[in-house]
Amino acid sequence: MGLLTENWIYLPAFVVVITVLVFIHEYGHYKVARLCGVKVDVFSIGFGKELFGWYDKNGCRWKISAVPFGGYVKFFGDAGVASNADGSVSEMSEEEKKVSFHHKPLWQRSAVVFAGPAANYIFAIVAMSILYLTLGQANTPPVATEVIAQSAAEQAGIKAGDRITAVNGTKITSFEELRQKVIVGLSEPLRLDIDRAGTPVQLNVTPKVVEFTDRSGNVQKIGQLGIRSTKREFKEHTVGSAFVGAVDQTWFVTTATLKGAWQMITGARDSSELSGPLGIIKMSGDAAKRGDGIGSGLLSLFNFMIFVSISLGLINLFPIPMLDGGHLLFYFIEAIRGKPLSEKSMEFGFRIGLTLVLMLMIFATWNDLNKPWIKDFFSGLFS
Repeated sequence: MGLLTENWIYLPAFVVVITVLVFIHEYGHYKVARLCGVKVDVFSIGFGKELFGWYDKNGCRWKISAVPFGGYVKFFGDAGVASNADGSVSEMSEEEKKVSFHHKPLWQRSAVVFAGPAANYIFAIVAMSILYLTLGQANTPPVATEVIAQSAAEQAGIKAGDRITAVNGTKITSFEELRQKVIVGLSEPLRLDIDRAGTPVQLNVTPKVVEFTDRSGNVQKIGQLGIRSTKREFKEHTVGSAFVGAVDQTWFVTTATLKGAWQMITGARDSSELSGPLGIIKMSGDAAKRGDGIGSGLLSLFNFMIFVSISLGLINLFPIPMLDGGHLLFYFIEAIRGKPLSEKSMEFGFRIGLTLVLMLMIFATWNDLNKPWIKDFFSGLFS
C-alpha cells in the first residue's frame, strides 16, 4: 500500500498530459476545418466507448471516451477515425458536398491535416514564451570553470577560464547551447572558437561517448566534453526575445529528436532508449513529483508537457499512412498526378501504416517493460 500511496500521481499526471495535448492537436484540425467550411461530426478525446458528451450548435458531438490514449476528429463523409472517405461520398447532393471534407480543394484538405501538428508546435512555442517572459530563462555563461582530468576537453587543450564563443561556426551565448550540441552529437568532432583572456583560439575536439542514467532510470548514450561551468544566472526577456528563445528551443528539440532517431537507425545509439506509453506515464509522474511543493511539481509537469507537445507534433508529421504526415504524402502525390490515388492504393497504404505504428508501439512498450524502474515497481508492489 505504501508504494501505491507514494506513486498515485503517475496515472493522473499521464492522463492530464495526454488529454491536454490531444485536445490541442485535434482542435487544430477542428478549427481549420470549420474555417474551410467542413462539417465536423465528432470531436473525441480518447477512443472506445463514450463516457459522456454533448452536441454543439453546429451538430458536432463532443465526447470523452473510455481509452485515454489519443483522440480524433471525424469529418462529414468520413468512413472512420482515419478520415478515409465512406461509400456515400460519390452520392452526396451538392449541398452535402459543400460541407464534405473530401470535396474540398487540395490546399484546404492539406491545411486541415497540417493544422494538428502545427497546433502542438504553436502551443509549445507560446507556452515556452510565457515561461521565459514571466520566470526568465536559466542561463550559464559558456565559460569552462573546471576541466576534468583525462577528458576530451583536456586532451584537446581546453583550459579553465576559456570562454567558448562558437561551435562549428555557430555562435553560442550559453553553456546550455554547448551542452545540447555535445550531448546529441555523441562522438561527432567539433570545432570550437574560444576566447582565452582576450586571445582568439580555435580547437578541434571529439567528445567521448558515455552512458548516462536519467531520473527515470533510463540508460542513454550522450556525448561528453568534460568541462564544468559553475556560474548561474537567469536571463530576462522581452516579448520578442522570449518568442525567439522559444522558437530556438523548439527547433533544437525537433532536430535533436530527428538526429536521435537517425542514430538509432544507423546503430550509433541504442534503440532501447526509445520509450512507449509506460515510459510516458513514468516521466509524467516523475515530472509531477519533482520539486518541493505543488507549485514546482505543476511547473515541472508543464515543462514536460511542452516537450511532449513538440514530439507529438513531429511524430505526426512523419510520412507514415495513418499519421497526418501520411495523409500529406498522399496529397503531395495527388498534386503531382493531378488526381487522388485509388481507394485500393490508399487502403493498402493505411494497412501498412497501421502495421508500422503497431509494431513501433509494441517495440517501445517492450523497451519499457525491460527498464529497471518497472521491475522495481512490480517487485515493490507485491513484496
